[in-house]
Amino acid sequence: MGRGGPTSAELLDFVRRAAADSELIATLPLDPEGRTWVRLDGPRGSEAWLIGWPPGTGTGWHDHADSLGAFATAAGQLTENSLSVRLPSDGWKTLELHEGLDRERRLAEGQGRAFGTHHVHEVLNPSATEHAVSVHAYYPPLPLIRRFSRTGPVLRLEQVERPEDWQ
Repeated sequence: MGRGGPTSAELLDFVRRAAADSELIATLPLDPEGRTWVRLDGPRGSEAWLIGWPPGTGTGWHDHADSLGAFATAAGQLTENSLSVRLPSDGWKTLELHEGLDRERRLAEGQGRAFGTHHVHEVLNPSATEHAVSVHAYYPPLPLIRRFSRTGPVLRLEQVERPEDWQ
């Protein structure tokens, strides 16, 4: 990468190891209403989070801008809906997506995945009764998150969040 940061494979290895650490996972407070999170020290300057997902909660559509990332499920099951196309990094508010771009992955306990820059996805806990817990890592540390709304094939940029909005 030239900047000396971790690769997406290294991030994936980190989140998988952290997700398997039952003592670490037990430190996360769970809330029946909303997601909870604890910041972790990621490898080589990356940003990492332990996140609790009450039943039926999700992120909504978003990306992590110029950051690589990885996440792994530590407990329960998560569903990731994503787009199999890289979106332009800026200069647009609304895009009409072609058919066939949607991908769905189910990540059971112990499963994870890595992704590159400008990866648009939403992550959901589909369970009606069980909490899910996951570990996420990003490099470089998140400069911003772009949030989108989706109506059928139309993806609309709704908001840009910066680190001060979630820390």
